[in-house]
Amino acid sequence: MCLSVPAQVMKIEGDTAEVSVGGTLLSANLSLVDDVVVGDYILLHTGFALQKIDAEEAAATLETFNEFRELNEALDDEEKISGERIV
Repeated sequence: MCLSVPAQVMKIEGDTAEVSVGGTLLSANLSLVDDVVVGDYILLHTGFALQKIDAEEAAATLETFNEFRELNEALDDEEKISGERIV
């Protein structure tokens, strides 16, 4: 299974972009995607932009990731209280 994450393009130099994922700046190869400009969102996988996505789709995906993080934290807290592994 592959996982790609939404990233916003901050700067472009040739086929390489500096992208932001949750505030962390990473490098992304743009050679697989056409017409990317600063401000666009891409799906980033292992350092490669796989496709462009719109801002709404990026926000929805990031919100889902945040919900998983919150669920994981709640499960961790419950395990600390109960002393038992939940999942």
